[in-house]
Amino acid sequence: MIIKRISHLGIVPKDVEKSVKFFHGILNLDKEGSEIVEEQKVSVQFIRAENSRLEILEATSSDSPIAKFLESKGSGVQHIALEVDNLDEWIDHLKKNNIRLIDEVPRYGAHNTRIIFIHPHSTGGVLVELVEEQNK
Repeated sequence: MIIKRISHLGIVPKDVEKSVKFFHGILNLDKEGSEIVEEQKVSVQFIRAENSRLEILEATSSDSPIAKFLESKGSGVQHIALEVDNLDEWIDHLKKNNIRLIDEVPRYGAHNTRIIFIHPHSTGGVLVELVEEQNK
């Protein structure tokens, strides 16, 4: 079991267009398109940064976790995502170490990935997502 890389940072801005314009237009990072992840009630704008990406997140519903984050914490980095080699092994490992999981069963995320979130109470206050890329 290894952590391969930082997959992405999930960013929740107050103004998505302004954020995308900054990262793409000013910093010259590549836009990779967008996707709506219905299960999580979020629209995602992808910005490529070398071997990782920024995911600019916008709620598609007022009861979305992203809407709740923006309301309670304001804009900022919502989570860090780490790419792993075998998500199921990681889930077992985390459970054996009494790490609190938000997702005990993987769900699907953007780019057809399998994901889980680790509760911030177990990480020192940071929402951590583990991501497993699917065979393409």
